[in-house]
Amino acid sequence: MTQRVLLVGCGDVALRVAERLRDRARLYGVTRNRDDTRRMRAHGVVPLTADLDDLATLARLKLAPEAVLHFAPPPSEGRDDPRTRRLLAALTRARIIPRRFVYISTSGVYGDCAGAEVDETRPRRAQTPRGRRRVAAEERLRAWAARRRVVLAILRVPGIYAPTRLPLERVRQGTPALAPDVDVYTNHIHADDLARAVVAALWLGRPNRAYNVNDDSAMKMGAWFDAVADAYHLARPPRVSWEDAERQIAPMLLSYMSESRRLSNLRMKRELRVRLHYATPAAMLAESAPRTLKRQLALPI
Repeated sequence: MTQRVLLVGCGDVALRVAERLRDRARLYGVTRNRDDTRRMRAHGVVPLTADLDDLATLARLKLAPEAVLHFAPPPSEGRDDPRTRRLLAALTRARIIPRRFVYISTSGVYGDCAGAEVDETRPRRAQTPRGRRRVAAEERLRAWAARRRVVLAILRVPGIYAPTRLPLERVRQGTPALAPDVDVYTNHIHADDLARAVVAALWLGRPNRAYNVNDDSAMKMGAWFDAVADAYHLARPPRVSWEDAERQIAPMLLSYMSESRRLSNLRMKRELRVRLHYATPAAMLAESAPRTLKRQLALPI
């Protein structure tokens, strides 16, 4: 019998996953936006219109999926993740509890590590509200999975990039980056490699196991913006001190610049057997930037 897989949240990465699973599973996807249904069907996903902010709309999740891939983020405020709580309540009411569950979390659960190398055994010390909400979701999922004997894999994901997911507008606007002596390490993963990791975790993830999902690069944030600028023939962002950054950069963006860590991906490679197609962002930039620049030159003036 074909396995039923439920995708909770059907954005870019989820649909990349769907392309890899459409011939191996019966796919269902939760969305609260009816305008997304045509795009989901094009990727082999049967749409289920429901809202994680409204438990009453989740009754259709009684379809009893054998596996769940949870991409939906927590709300933008608060210390908890009520969306995950409602999802688990709806799944618990199903005829059959899922056997496997993959949650796409964030590397922000570790907090600031002062540039240290971080593996999955490092204690989580989230320092931002969004990080704390992710910790709350992880804790709730771990407890639920242990009670229900569900194989839960938690993927801790840093900045996702792809040709359509680059900070080009930020670079064009000349938003400053930190000076090299105060800059922070940042981590990345190509959207296609993340999709590969999600599929691998679905089949190979170990029970109640966390995995850092990132490429092999160890870049500082300013170097990342410089690389994008150079690839697309744009001016590099100006560098500023931390004090100037606090005056010139929006609080949300500044919060990402307050944490520094270098993620280890050894567990991902050893246990999930993920082979990165894009070992560093430079590999993708070398592919995508020339094509984009060529198209721009071909446009009529």
